[in-house]
Amino acid sequence: MKVSDAVQSRTSIRAYLNDPVPTELLKTLLQKSARAPSGGNLQPWKVFVLKGESLKKFLDFQATWVSQADPQYEIYPQNLTEPYRSSRFELGEQMYELLGISREMKNERIAQVMKNFEFFGAPAGLFCYIDKQMGPPQWSDLGMFLQTFMLLCEEAGLSTCAQEAWSIKHDCVSAFLKIQNDDILFCGMSIGYKDDKDAINSLQSERRPIDEWAKFI
Repeated sequence: MKVSDAVQSRTSIRAYLNDPVPTELLKTLLQKSARAPSGGNLQPWKVFVLKGESLKKFLDFQATWVSQADPQYEIYPQNLTEPYRSSRFELGEQMYELLGISREMKNERIAQVMKNFEFFGAPAGLFCYIDKQMGPPQWSDLGMFLQTFMLLCEEAGLSTCAQEAWSIKHDCVSAFLKIQNDDILFCGMSIGYKDDKDAINSLQSERRPIDEWAKFI
């Protein structure tokens, strides 16, 4: 697969088959992803992979966790301005329309959001942490590492969904993983083989025209 093909085909997949993902495959893809750019070669990512029995134990554990924490960072800026506000709103409406969920169907919308915390039924998931001492440049490195991993998954026939929503469960996740330092949970990620029959996987987010965000001088 060409890199351009992987970039074009990668989307956030929210419904998966039950087919297990080989551990050695995930290990190989993560090792390759570590070649992503890293300022000063700090390699600030810390990854925890759950699959099979460990994933089941975690999902059972977090289902009984009562409290919900504040995110350790703002997932979206407060008072989001245009054009960013519309981009976010339109994507949500596209998804709910595909699922046949109207604005009035509040319970159904909440139920869809809560699927985040089941890894959308994926057979594997990961959590990505970063040391609290790191700053914006290292968070940028984290994004490049995760994007590299997602593109390599596309090449390997796997689908993914990066989920910053897990940041509101950082206390629960860290308790399960027995993390006792100041590392910050950046995101979770669903990993598996997509269910082509599920309507939600036909969702294709729009991108603004290049003339709106790039200038050639």
